[in-house]
Amino acid sequence: MFHSFDRRSAQTELMDDPAIGFTAFADCLRDLAIVNILSRGYSPTLDWLKRVFKHTPPGERISIVDVGSGGGDMLRRIAQAAARQGRKVDLTGVDLNPWSARYAQTAAPSSPLITYETSDIFDFAPERKFDFVISALFTHHLDDEQLVRFLQWMERHAVKGWLINDLHRHPLAYFLFKYLSRLLRLDYMVQHDGAISVARAFTKADWTRALTAAGIPIAQITIRWCFPFRYAIERYRP
Repeated sequence: MFHSFDRRSAQTELMDDPAIGFTAFADCLRDLAIVNILSRGYSPTLDWLKRVFKHTPPGERISIVDVGSGGGDMLRRIAQAAARQGRKVDLTGVDLNPWSARYAQTAAPSSPLITYETSDIFDFAPERKFDFVISALFTHHLDDEQLVRFLQWMERHAVKGWLINDLHRHPLAYFLFKYLSRLLRLDYMVQHDGAISVARAFTKADWTRALTAAGIPIAQITIRWCFPFRYAIERYRP
């Protein structure tokens, strides 16, 4: 059991094991979507996009890439929100795990607005840009060095701004998830990895250190705590 929350855990998650088969991975993604609904996990991203869209002319086409897009549920919600607001969007989901794109393309009816690809973002050509880069529940999978590299990557590839939506490392969040996931009889991998995700997550001080190491001025970033136990790290270039 993880006892100290002073620093990030180095324990690995089962879903990061390349040997995991499609069926087990799909079961995990299916229950993770349930967790995100119950924990308001989509709200920080959708709320931020709604705010930044207000600064974009109504007829302008907006490109968004979701890094670590998993089962594509965030992108599907963005597509729905954009349709309600009359916004034109091009949405790209990128994930290193090949099962992610396969699941995303079969979990829901396909949308002409969304493209899924399996690739390493660090292999992207320097000239490949998007209006906005988003990620949700992705950065806690990275070690500290990779996190700094990812922050720098977003700075280079996001034209108008970027958002990270991830967990707050806190003992209450850890133990609540640990026992509620059992009570709800969630998939075993979700039960196992969810608690580790919290232990691998961040405090505000962690984000300040990472942003500083990446050479990003803190004054240009908003670090917003979101209920329950999330941080939204927001960067917008007006």
